[in-house]
Amino acid sequence: MEIATETERKYDVPAEFRLPDLTGKAGISSTDGAETHDLDATYFDTDDFALMRHRRTLRRRTGGGDAGWHLKTPGDGANRTEHRLPLNGRPETVPDELIGQVRAIVRRQGLRPIARLRTHRVETPLRDADGNTLALVAQDQVTAETDGREQRWQEVEVELVDGSPKLLAAVEKVLFKAGATPAEGPSKVSRAVGGQPEPAAPKKAKSPVLQYVREQHDAITGYDPGVRRGDPEAVHKMRVGTRRLRSTLKTFKRTFPDAADLNDELKWLADLLGQVRDGQVQEGKLLAGLDEAGEQFRPVAARIREHLDAQVAEGRAALDEALESERYLTLLDRIDQLAAQETTEADPIRRAAKSLAKADGLLDEALAHGEDHELHDARKAYKRARYAVEVFQPTAGKPAKKLVDALTELQDVLGAHQDSVVARELLHELGQDSFWFGVLWARQEQVGRETYAELPVVVETSRKARFRQWLG
Repeated sequence: MEIATETERKYDVPAEFRLPDLTGKAGISSTDGAETHDLDATYFDTDDFALMRHRRTLRRRTGGGDAGWHLKTPGDGANRTEHRLPLNGRPETVPDELIGQVRAIVRRQGLRPIARLRTHRVETPLRDADGNTLALVAQDQVTAETDGREQRWQEVEVELVDGSPKLLAAVEKVLFKAGATPAEGPSKVSRAVGGQPEPAAPKKAKSPVLQYVREQHDAITGYDPGVRRGDPEAVHKMRVGTRRLRSTLKTFKRTFPDAADLNDELKWLADLLGQVRDGQVQEGKLLAGLDEAGEQFRPVAARIREHLDAQVAEGRAALDEALESERYLTLLDRIDQLAAQETTEADPIRRAAKSLAKADGLLDEALAHGEDHELHDARKAYKRARYAVEVFQPTAGKPAKKLVDALTELQDVLGAHQDSVVARELLHELGQDSFWFGVLWARQEQVGRETYAELPVVVETSRKARFRQWLG
């Protein structure tokens, strides 16, 4: 799948509109070489226009230089991201790869043709003195067919290529003087179907607990497309969202009395994501600098890489299968229901305080005993406590932020210590009779000692009274 970012502006123009002279504006030196294209596009959506309500358009287009399947999704600011696939010979069958990119939105609904747009386009390049294309101006005569009715109109699109946003502003001024006006809708297809359906506007909750739940809902559904594309950062972010949501349901269980079984489903998803993510992280840490460490380490690096690559590939296959399962879609439905909830318990801050106190107790015991598995339990408890404190950071202000920062640092040290434990176990499994594996094992043992030595300072910082007073 090809992915591109586009920045463009659209304008309605009268029937007699002629493209004005744009040379001399914002570094434009020439407008020679206009090309003519006849485009034929069929747009797809659900019966209730779920894609359009989430600012997405999906089409199959022939003609022009980029014939194929196109899915446009929101980007940063005024930008849009376009996912492209070649024509598949089945004009009414949306490719599975594109369906996957909108699965979290459409769920079980089918995608059907909702409009056909035929466009006669005259595309004019705007070039600088060196012949570089700064932007393309498309003059479109559109014929739209929807539900047996036909509409016709003209519009102009200006799309950046190598130019700057300042060029768009300069061109817009000239177009306005020539009779252009801002486009009636955000896309041709929205105009064809009679206007953009009501967007899925985010709803802010009054309760910080419920608002936090809605943010995790948005993270899980929002990173779904990136996870399907194999983006490591999306895998990480989606996993964090599932962990935060699971932790919230446990800490504030009186707010969510009917969600106990949902924790198991969130753990199922988090574990699938973890099998992919953990292998990627371990490989990055264990192999860092190893290829340059000497000839003797190359067989070691190859064995580690082979083992962890196989783990990630196996996890990837299991995750891909799960994301297309009814179990996953049902989980998304349940998360939707949580995000729509409007009631909460009377004193949720007390729950966060209890969660933090429990983590403190577990860590004190672990430090007294010096047991790695107890430190790991304390780390998990602090992660849950940190998420509980995060819930109130927007309303509790600077002290809450300071506490979150301190708990994050403490959790990072405990995490680095646990990573060294896991790394030693893996190294022992892969090369228990190898001297050079033993060298790496000793390095990880040293990491464990160093991180353990860091704990007193970060523990003291996390327990400063001024960071915790607001908890009561």
